Amino acid sequence: MKGFALTLLTTAIASTAIAPIAFAAPDFDQLRRENLDKDAVTIDEIRRENLEKAGKVDIDQLRRENLEKDAVSYEYLQLKGVDIDELRRENLDKDAVSIDQLRRENLEKDAVAYPAQ
Repeated sequence: MKGFALTLLTTAIASTAIAPIAFAAPDFDQLRRENLDKDAVTIDEIRRENLEKAGKVDIDQLRRENLEKDAVSYEYLQLKGVDIDELRRENLDKDAVSIDQLRRENLEKDAVAYPAQ
């Protein structure tokens, strides 16, 4: 009888402790719906706004302005006696990096950092 009373008392105490937790659990579906309704932005709406903005900007006009602003006239340079091909070769030679040389340097660094055992 004492065992039954003790089991009943333990069950009552456990249910009293767990019941508030069960009622306090939020309804995630409801919260999700509220968040979606509150700040909902449709992709179609954003796409329309961007297309409207793009319609106000003349991309071809911007391209022409940029080309005219920083354009280098190769014909003008050739008239002045500048050899475009020579300049191109000089720039390639100046900034050229030997891949094999970089590979050897990296292998040497690895050999120092991780010596063979």
